[in-house]
Amino acid sequence: MCVVMRLGDFDYPLPKTCIAQHPLAQRDCSRLMMLRRVDGSRRHLRFFEIAEHVQPGDLLVLNDTSVFPGRLNGRKGTGGRAELLLTEPESTEGRACPQTSLTWQCIIRPSARMRVGQRIHFGEGFQCKILSRKPDDMWVVQFEPMERPFWQALLKAGKTPLPPYIRRNGNVSLEREDRERYQTVYAKNIGAAAAPTAGLHFTQRLLQNIMERGVEICYLTLHVGVGTFVPVRNENITRHRMHSEFYSIPAETAASINKACSEHRRIIAVGTTVTRALEHAALSGRRISAGSGRTDLFIRPGHTFRIVDALITNFHLPRSTLLMLVSAFAGRKVILEAYREAVQLGYRFYSYGDAMFIE
Repeated sequence: MCVVMRLGDFDYPLPKTCIAQHPLAQRDCSRLMMLRRVDGSRRHLRFFEIAEHVQPGDLLVLNDTSVFPGRLNGRKGTGGRAELLLTEPESTEGRACPQTSLTWQCIIRPSARMRVGQRIHFGEGFQCKILSRKPDDMWVVQFEPMERPFWQALLKAGKTPLPPYIRRNGNVSLEREDRERYQTVYAKNIGAAAAPTAGLHFTQRLLQNIMERGVEICYLTLHVGVGTFVPVRNENITRHRMHSEFYSIPAETAASINKACSEHRRIIAVGTTVTRALEHAALSGRRISAGSGRTDLFIRPGHTFRIVDALITNFHLPRSTLLMLVSAFAGRKVILEAYREAVQLGYRFYSYGDAMFIE
């Protein structure tokens, strides 16, 4: 008999004091919970110790997307405030080169009195015009000619698109820190509206240590988009629809993954974004194809994993699609028990928080 999973099945109590507001001074000194799926057993380490728990022949897959400063605070012509969160360029051509795109999809807050044709000003001649409204409370805006090139203006006026549970209150010094720390050390391809946070724990030295243990490392790109900010509202989770996100898997990455699969070597996904890209790209059995596209894959309990053998991930929000994904991978009860222990032991949760290695 098919059991329908309810939204409430993915809830858990979390004190606000457990939500990390700042990154640690050293990326790889965050805590790491080692979780075995087969029996639910757990060990507690520091993240840099992960180098001692990967195996020669493992394949570590990382998401090299790069976060852009897409949060803009502006004012309407009437003087009222408006905040924009740019999510991605409107056109396919723009997504290939975001730095040159002037037309963007975005979230606008507050949205109640916004209208097509309205202009929003961000200072120093930097402004946009609202072109249209899309489903799911999304808007399309076009940035208008200005004194400096668009990307230069965005880098100056834009803020790091931190999740709403991280408070900054306009602190300039913290914004400078977030520009560096809400970004992986291997970020390369611009286009993410949020960071692939499981990768924030790695340093270049740690990656080198991992490679010296005989672990192969490869990269793909998935631009984290608006779906990160959209809550699940339907109690029947099967009715939830994910926003699609752009991904790209290079030929050399696909070849490495397929070779590892054929040799029965372990594939370790760094983050839920890598997991979604790999599982979406799977052709049949343990094999993927190279190329780019969009994925709206919603991984929840009942999903059969074709590619991913182990997962490095952070601790996720209650009732979120990310919590459902890790529950699909390790089992809902196993994950919720691990989360309860993490709360008791003072682990730090969410984007700037601690990590799990599920194997």
